Amino acid sequence: MKQYTIGIDLGGTNMKAAIFNNDLKTITEKSVPTEAAMGPNHVMDRMIKTIMEMIHTANLSANDIKCMGMGIPGLLDPNEGLSIFSPNFPDWENIHVVKHMKTFFDFPTFIDNDVRVNLYGEWRYGAGIGHQNLVLITLGTGLGSGIITDGKVMYGATSSAGEIGHLNMYREGRPCKCGSSGCLGRYVSAVGMVNTLIGKLNDGQRSIIEEWVERDTSKISAKMISDAYDLGDHVAIEVMHETGRILGFGLSNVINLLNPEVIIVGGGMSAAGDRLLNIVRETTAKHALKLSSSACKILQGQLGGTAGMIGAATYAIERLKLDRVAHT
Repeated sequence: MKQYTIGIDLGGTNMKAAIFNNDLKTITEKSVPTEAAMGPNHVMDRMIKTIMEMIHTANLSANDIKCMGMGIPGLLDPNEGLSIFSPNFPDWENIHVVKHMKTFFDFPTFIDNDVRVNLYGEWRYGAGIGHQNLVLITLGTGLGSGIITDGKVMYGATSSAGEIGHLNMYREGRPCKCGSSGCLGRYVSAVGMVNTLIGKLNDGQRSIIEEWVERDTSKISAKMISDAYDLGDHVAIEVMHETGRILGFGLSNVINLLNPEVIIVGGGMSAAGDRLLNIVRETTAKHALKLSSSACKILQGQLGGTAGMIGAATYAIERLKLDRVAHT
């Protein structure tokens, strides 16, 4: 009996992959640079090589793998196994990921959006356990999100439901790659928060962070803002609070629209923890509908950087079960 499942989280910087046993315990895992700038064929070859190396390291064969799940950023068609477009991957358009994998591996392969596989991970094994109405947002380079309503993952007409990062917060705000402006993700992502800080420095405010980066603002990171916050830096505190308020207003809309039990905040920037989330909670308590906001908890994700791999494997197992039922 085949006992193992592969989960892959394809990121713009790194791809993270793991082999899990039937209890979703990690047998082996690997993280390698994605090298997205080298083009789609190079990225696909790196994925295949990584999968083969993991199987070898675990002293397994491809026959021991029952299925594989992949989380891929951008727009896609999960049923066709087609990655339509990914903004952080040059020349990445209409890539038939599943068909390509079938030329190398016999086991079933399934793909979904990278944030939705994070959602599967936190729902089944993290902060969302036991809940049937939840939203996951990931704060990193941008803002991604996934939604579960009444125990079902929302996909929408084009499998692109949940683009909370593109809620319009300002009629004429910061330009966004989506073609609009003033999108929530342009303000509350790691990049957005750094840009808020740089704007304040350009306006003449002073921060200890300037000394850390020797006044080279291109070196500023979201983590530096958290570190400066802990040291009482007034500009860092102002930026964190401003970011939390904007995110709180955005999530007030989400609470009013979707009525979730839990909103989980994941992604690299979630490391800011309560520095950010306390302001978010205060804002939603004031501005979301009272009945809905009182029933909704805003929590930090529990799985960290493993959520995508665990979620991709979980998603693949569930898809495999559905496919088997459909063919019986």
